[in-house]
Amino acid sequence: MTTFPRSPRLLKGALVSFDLPNPQPAVIIFQYNPDTLSRTLEAQTGSEGSDALRIKGAPVETIKLDVELDATDQLEQGGAALGLHPQLAALEVLIYPKSSLVVANTTLLNTGTIEILPPQAPFTLFIWGPKRVLPVRLTEFSISEEAHDPQLNPIRAKVSLGLRVLSYNDLPLTNPGYHLFLAHQIVKETMAATARSSSLDATGAGSLSL
Repeated sequence: MTTFPRSPRLLKGALVSFDLPNPQPAVIIFQYNPDTLSRTLEAQTGSEGSDALRIKGAPVETIKLDVELDATDQLEQGGAALGLHPQLAALEVLIYPKSSLVVANTTLLNTGTIEILPPQAPFTLFIWGPKRVLPVRLTEFSISEEAHDPQLNPIRAKVSLGLRVLSYNDLPLTNPGYHLFLAHQIVKETMAATARSSSLDATGAGSLSL
């Protein structure tokens, strides 16, 4: 069956991770875009009194979504010998330290090194359309494997992800995420400006002015 030629191209959501300074990313494209995306923004305001209206920084934003994976089509075509293991592994390693660093740190500890710095997580972006490219940290991760093949490879699964958006409050100026978040805020302010043209008449407040 052919696709209607004038139908819009469906953009796919994705997680993209970089092991900086290596510029080559690992791209995890969502097989199916989640129907629901939950966002929570916690305002960073001053305490009560004269500072109550002061904004100390960008809000702390968290995102939750469920990603569905299905290898049934690949199985029918004779592929997907490992089921969904590769796709799940690509998501899971976002919260693992590199095994090479684990080995190196263990060697350093055994040779008497006093302090070992924990390895940094990969620099990760959540992409949800061109207006939402956000640096994030993975904070919650759960997997429900809902079907398996005869070798017990998962062939259908739902992954629940919790993401904490990293703003310019969290990142140094030299980190590319600092500038990505700032650009995201500028786009948001531009879109918000179009909503300010609405009239107060519908509220019954008349020609309120301050």
